[in-house]
Amino acid sequence: MSQISVDTKRLGANAGAAGVEFRVWAPDAATLEVEIDGGRAVPLEREDGGLWSAVVTHAGAGSRYAYRIDGRGPFADPYSRCQPDGPHAPSQVVDPTAFEWHDTAWRGLSARGLTIYELHVGAYTADGTFDALIGQLDALVELGITAIELMPVAEFPGSRNWGYDGVDLFAPSRHYGGPEGLRRLVDAAHERGLGVLLDVVYNHFGPDGNYLPQYASAYVSAAHRTLWGDAVNYDGPDSEMVRRFAVDTACAWVREYHIDGLRLDAAFAILDDSPRHILSEITAAARAAAAPRSIVIVAETYENDARYLRPPRDGGFGFDAVWADDFHHGVHTLATGEHTAYYSDYSGSLADLARTINRGWFFEGQASAAFPAGRGKSSEGIPAPNFVYCLQNHDQVGNRPFGDRLAVLVSPEAYRMWSALLLLLPYTPMLFMGQEFGSTAPFPYFTDHSPELGRLVTEGHRREFAGFPAYADDAWRGRIPDPQSPATFSAAKLDLGNAGSSESAMVHALYRDLLALRRGDVVLRQQDRDRVRAVASNNLLLVHMWHADEHRLIAVNTGEAPLAGSSADAGVPSDLRAMEWRAELSTDDRRYGGEGRVASLSRERLEVPACTAVWFVARRTAD
Repeated sequence: MSQISVDTKRLGANAGAAGVEFRVWAPDAATLEVEIDGGRAVPLEREDGGLWSAVVTHAGAGSRYAYRIDGRGPFADPYSRCQPDGPHAPSQVVDPTAFEWHDTAWRGLSARGLTIYELHVGAYTADGTFDALIGQLDALVELGITAIELMPVAEFPGSRNWGYDGVDLFAPSRHYGGPEGLRRLVDAAHERGLGVLLDVVYNHFGPDGNYLPQYASAYVSAAHRTLWGDAVNYDGPDSEMVRRFAVDTACAWVREYHIDGLRLDAAFAILDDSPRHILSEITAAARAAAAPRSIVIVAETYENDARYLRPPRDGGFGFDAVWADDFHHGVHTLATGEHTAYYSDYSGSLADLARTINRGWFFEGQASAAFPAGRGKSSEGIPAPNFVYCLQNHDQVGNRPFGDRLAVLVSPEAYRMWSALLLLLPYTPMLFMGQEFGSTAPFPYFTDHSPELGRLVTEGHRREFAGFPAYADDAWRGRIPDPQSPATFSAAKLDLGNAGSSESAMVHALYRDLLALRRGDVVLRQQDRDRVRAVASNNLLLVHMWHADEHRLIAVNTGEAPLAGSSADAGVPSDLRAMEWRAELSTDDRRYGGEGRVASLSRERLEVPACTAVWFVARRTAD
């Protein structure tokens, strides 16, 4: 076997002129072999640091291969770029340089000006593939979306999965179109000026099809555990190569697939007590891999901790944004009256929602039932684009017993009202697939595991809701959709045909107009958190924003009766009453499905229809 030179001893199967170099980390192994296309096994030679390698001249792009470790196996490659028959079958050699990209002019994304659209590839279209998704990109661009966010696409067991049980973290799922399908999607998105973000999971490994422990027991932490089982070993013995594994996956998505950013799932559960946290290493390496493109890296965390957003040089983790769930939870409790489970820490008051809008997140160290020692830190100095706000996402919809959406839980008027508030704030908005036309399709949790594991998943999923009063007994919990049932996945499929109905079209028109306003308005474009003031009085929420002499006001009447009377009595601050306001958008407009009732604000009088948000514009002139 001849030798080929590689940079920093790349792991995985890397095709070159002399064949394919196979390199794998297996420090516990005494022997290691690679089978090519089911033929004779080729031995690998041990290198320093627990690495094994060989160059196989009769292998090339398209070859299928698997490893035997001390005679056990065959097992898929931990660095596999493709699993054409799933995680339990051989891997396939892929040449990442073979694809012809057309996005050389694409410069990437930044958090400022971002509007995110979260979707599940398998459930978004009837075909559930990357190529089918390409057919929807023009509609998303026309809507005003600037980046789609894909729920995890790494290979998973079975035919359907949310993606958070992925086990081949370098390999786009065969069900969605594999590596080339993802490249076609990203290339097509960039051609339309649309970015692509990707959810990735570094806090645990999936339970089915995970062969990493066969290669090294050090992949799993002996010191930490997560809600989902054993934690990944980022700080224990032999953790250097485990850290490299996580960093290499992040870099591969960015470098080989031109992904424009990552959303790290449950970043709070990525546990690391080492001097340099693995999160800061991942963010720095991913940016370097993307250069000169700019990318956006988002953390999912409930912690309200500014450390995520500080650069590593200042002791931070280097993220561009965090999911700021306090806005969602505040709106949800106010809109639905639900106060169970994790909603119990939220009052559902307009005053608390106003505080959240003013501060970016609500909890900045206050004690609560769930966090008696206090939760959160000050948001002072964090720019508005660093907070991702939403009304719905896969967690907040899918973790409900029946996966019901906001459009099912509130009236059409309330849905339009809350939608306007989300999109007219300076924070980064994120929509969940179908939200823009008021989809009522559920998005329940779904899986396709082996029968025994599937039974445990079904039982565990239903057991999660024992704390909800409505599901305290076994009979009621038994009504919760079975994650393993194909019907549960089928129900989650988004019916894009419904987007053309008259009711859906009117909701879509509202979203389109709100996003156009967001892009075009001189004040909204600033996304200036220092010039936002939210106040609440009875059923009225006012959000005042300004830039230079331009002033804007969102007036939200959350009550069931119109607000019509003295503007002073309604709680409008005196400085706002002194301006001349004109209503430019109302969610009660007939073209959005409303009744077309009058909305106005003057020194003496305020009129806002029930359950309506109104966008007012004023320009202060010299006295």
